[in-house]
Amino acid sequence: MKLLALAGLLTAVSGLASHVIPGAQIIAANDKSELRNVGAFHQKYPDRRTVTIRSSKSENDDVSSDFLWGIKQANHGGRLLLEKGKTYVIGKKLDLSFLNNIEVQLEGEIKFTDNITYWQANNFYYSFQKSITFWVWGGQDIKIFGQGTLNGNGQKWYDEFSGSQILDPDNTFYRPILFLTDNATRVSVEGITQLNSPCWTNFFVRTNDISFDNVYIHAYSTNASVDAANTDGFDSYVVDGLSVTNTRIDVGDDCFSPKPNTSNIFVQNMWCNNTHGVSMGSIGQYSGEMDFIENAYLENITLLNGQNGARLKAWAGPDVGYGRISNITYRNVQIQNTDKPVVLDQCYFDVNATECAAYPSAVNITDILFDNIWGTSSGAEGKVVVDLTCSPNAVCSNIHLSRINLTSPAGSPPEIVCDGIEGDIGVNCTSSS
Repeated sequence: MKLLALAGLLTAVSGLASHVIPGAQIIAANDKSELRNVGAFHQKYPDRRTVTIRSSKSENDDVSSDFLWGIKQANHGGRLLLEKGKTYVIGKKLDLSFLNNIEVQLEGEIKFTDNITYWQANNFYYSFQKSITFWVWGGQDIKIFGQGTLNGNGQKWYDEFSGSQILDPDNTFYRPILFLTDNATRVSVEGITQLNSPCWTNFFVRTNDISFDNVYIHAYSTNASVDAANTDGFDSYVVDGLSVTNTRIDVGDDCFSPKPNTSNIFVQNMWCNNTHGVSMGSIGQYSGEMDFIENAYLENITLLNGQNGARLKAWAGPDVGYGRISNITYRNVQIQNTDKPVVLDQCYFDVNATECAAYPSAVNITDILFDNIWGTSSGAEGKVVVDLTCSPNAVCSNIHLSRINLTSPAGSPPEIVCDGIEGDIGVNCTSSS
């Protein structure tokens, strides 16, 4: 009987081992010693069943199938650990839309290949502004945390895209978004670095309750003649509940830019350098479609060396849509060396004045507060430090400015422009005409 029992035990152990792929490990939550040994611990999150996978041996050693295996093993209550000092190269598209109660502890580096031929043909495509991504994260209760790096390996993409426009209707050179959620609920990302995304850094689609905290986003080009273009920090589409706190962003496009049908936004302690600003929009791009952005509170923002500061933006032109931007508060915003510190732009994407006048925006802007905004413009717009120009086809009401202390190196006194705004905005302003 003992021999039979022993044989049964060995068979069971052998069966379990056969499910672990080469180079991987599954560590029980109560194996404290081994969890500490591999670095699977966090002050905020208790120990879980933890999965490790092999790392890449070279830049061409694709471990995407190992990563997918690890995600599946960690799903439903476990944790995938990507270890400190190790690199995990992803060279194949990954559908991660099935997640439920999973943690990913990123201490090493996930790095995508820059095989442009492969990724142009193999990706997840979204019709909104012709977006593609390497992978899609979906499901519920997803936590990503650690001190590691998510690396988009974007330089080759920047070089080959040079001179093109993402919104050019003839553009067919699509670049992947670094991190994308779709049909996701309760997602949190904490502590990591997001580096050199080929296009937007983050895009959230049909997602509820997503938060980023203590994340650093950086996109830069090592080629002096080529920009890291369209590398927005945050974009969203049909999202309810978006929180970004204690985050530093250094990219060449929008720092933060929720797009159509995003509501209940909270931003606190955000630092942006070399960006196009903290924007609401753009919205109203697509013919006949109603878009909205509403209920946003943004405070303690620093905007340095940028094109725009606090911005509201909507499309004009033939065959555009309509909608609203409402209940938005910008409070305690420091702006330095920025072309347009505070701007309402309803002729977005370089629509010329003639076309904008013939086909004005139909996006209403209501219940907006700019409070305690201080610093300097770059002087690019002369003495103008605030430009609020409402479309004649839209309602712009209850827009209020208080404690505005902005100056321009072009001279004083600084100028605040307001056109088409209903009611008192709280400060003296002049017409652009």
